[in-house]
Amino acid sequence: MSKQKQDQVRVGVVGVGSMGAAHATMIAQGDVPGATLTAVCDIDASALAGFSQVETFEQASAMIASGVVDAVVVAVPHYAHVDLAVEALQAGLHVLVEKPLAVTTAEAKRILDAHEARPRAEQVFGVMFNQRTSPTYAKLRSMIRDGELGTIQRVSWIITDWFRSEAYYRSGGWRATWAGEGGGVLVNQCPHQLDLWQWLFGMPSKVRAFAQFGADHDIEVEDRVTAYMEYEDGMTGTFIASTGEFPGSNRLEVACDRGKVVIDTSRDAGGGFRFLRTEVPVSEHNATTPERFKGPEHWDVTIPVSGKGEQHKGICKNFVAAILAEEPLLGPGVEGIHGVELANAMLYSAWTDQTAVLPVPADEYTRLLEERIASSRFVKKETVRARDDMNASF
Repeated sequence: MSKQKQDQVRVGVVGVGSMGAAHATMIAQGDVPGATLTAVCDIDASALAGFSQVETFEQASAMIASGVVDAVVVAVPHYAHVDLAVEALQAGLHVLVEKPLAVTTAEAKRILDAHEARPRAEQVFGVMFNQRTSPTYAKLRSMIRDGELGTIQRVSWIITDWFRSEAYYRSGGWRATWAGEGGGVLVNQCPHQLDLWQWLFGMPSKVRAFAQFGADHDIEVEDRVTAYMEYEDGMTGTFIASTGEFPGSNRLEVACDRGKVVIDTSRDAGGGFRFLRTEVPVSEHNATTPERFKGPEHWDVTIPVSGKGEQHKGICKNFVAAILAEEPLLGPGVEGIHGVELANAMLYSAWTDQTAVLPVPADEYTRLLEERIASSRFVKKETVRARDDMNASF
C-alpha cells in the first residue's frame, strides 16, 4: 500500500451473517464517510449472493492477499477472530474486530503482539465496542474522570435483559458450547458491559464469581453469573448477568462520596440517568455532623442525555476517520483484552471455587477451558440453520 494521503478506505468484511451483513450494507450504502465496500467473504457461498456488486471470496486468506482491500472488518465466530486479525495485521491491513476480541487472554495477546509487530506504524486496530458511543456512558465516564462523583465506594450492575430462548441456542451449531463459543452469557452477550465496566471503573484486583451452567437452557455453558469484585483502593463491585430472566433488568448503580448515580434502562424502568447528589461529600458529613442517623441533604438530579449514540455506525465511522485523519479511536484494539480478562477471571473463579487474583494465569485458564472442550459429552439438539446468527461462519 502507498503511504500517500488517502481519501477513501477500501473495506472488506469477513463473515456476512447478521452483524457482518449489517456492517457491509451500511458501508455499501454510503453511511460511513470515507469508506468503500470492495469485498466480502464467507465460507457459505449462499451468503455472498446479496453482494454481487463487490468482490466475493470464500476464503479469508484470499481476500486479505487480494490487494482489493485496505481494511478488514472481522465478524465471524469468536474462536476465528484471532487468526484472521493476526493474518490481516501481518499483511499490513487495518483491522476492526467484532466483540469479543478473543475467548482467552492468551489468544488476545496474540493479536496484541501482531499489532505491536505490524509492518506499518500507521495501521489502525480497533474493536467494535459500540456501547462506548452511548451518550449516557460517555457522560458517566466524563463525570468520573472530572471528579464530580468523588471517591467511588461501590458499583452494582444487574444486566439480565439478555433473554434468549432454546430456539436461539439451536440456531447455530457453534452457540453455547465450550468448543464452539468458549462460554455463554459472559462471552457472547456481556462483552460490551464488561468493556464498559473497565472503561468506566478500571480493572479490579480480585474477582469471586458464581456461575450456573445450563440453568435455564439445554446448553453446557454459563447462563447465570454473579460476580463480586475488589479494587486496590477499596472500591467493590457486583456484576449479575443472565439469559434466562424476563423481562430482566439493566440497572447500573454507582455509590460515591457525592451521592449515588443510577442508570436504569430496564423495560419497566422508563430509562433515565439520575444523580442523587449530596450538598456536601458524604465523608465530610460523616466526620462533622452531630446527627446520629441523618445523612446529608441531597438533590435528585436528572442528567440530560438522549439517544443511544451511533452505535456500530459510530465505531465504523471513527475507525475510518482514524485511518484517514488520525482521529483517536473510541475502541482501541489494545483495550480489548481487558473485558476478556474479566470474563476469564469470572469463569476461572467459578470453575475453581475460589477467588481469582488478576491477572489470571493465561496458560492455566486455557488448560481448564481445553479440559472442558475435551471432556464434553454435550450433544446439541437439531440445529436450525439461520443466517441471522450474530456472527456467521467465515
